[in-house]
Amino acid sequence: MFTSLISRVLRPPASQCRVCHSWPAQPVCNPCVAEFAQPQPRCSRCALPLPVGRAQCGACLKQTPPLDLCLAAVGYAFPWAHLMADFKFHDQPALVRFFADLLKATPWVEPSIDAADLLLPMPLSRQRLQVRGYNQALLLAQQLSARKTRADVLLRIADTPAQHTLKRTQRLTGLDHSFAVDPLKTSPLQGARVVLVDDVMTTGASLYAAARVLRAAGVAHITGVVIARTE
Repeated sequence: MFTSLISRVLRPPASQCRVCHSWPAQPVCNPCVAEFAQPQPRCSRCALPLPVGRAQCGACLKQTPPLDLCLAAVGYAFPWAHLMADFKFHDQPALVRFFADLLKATPWVEPSIDAADLLLPMPLSRQRLQVRGYNQALLLAQQLSARKTRADVLLRIADTPAQHTLKRTQRLTGLDHSFAVDPLKTSPLQGARVVLVDDVMTTGASLYAAARVLRAAGVAHITGVVIARTE
């Protein structure tokens, strides 16, 4: 399975732009990226879009999330939602290179990675990993910084329904006991700066649950980095 995954990641991407159908050398051509991935003001704690001049949304001012910083490249809308589905559900891991480049072009992402001690991908349950064959968050973290990525520290200890199938209230409460830190690998977390990497952020429940576990293990600063944020 590992050899098959490597070949899928290294396979050259389709040469036709998936948005305008021109023929660049990447999944989305530069003009379409420029049109659909314009940076926009976002809440520094949850990455929701904000009016110019505001740093945090009202919900985060009222109740501070466990993330110190949260960064998203794009909104979860056309054309990104379709590409994310291909990357995540339709066996197209080679898209990771394009998405990593998109993230690196997002303000404050590269400085956050440079300042981090560790990049921790959001883990999948064993059952879901067996079905999908790869963890898209792990592939993304490795593309962002293979040297800093650790996939053996933050663990998924409960298999919960896919978040996109749940109502908001279920998402917010259903992950409280789904993550853990390997008790034999807590020493690198003491006082560390960590970047949590995921593909999509909807309510933030998964990232927040993982962040609370990491905070309890001694992590000093946590940045959430995602490709797409629902709006």
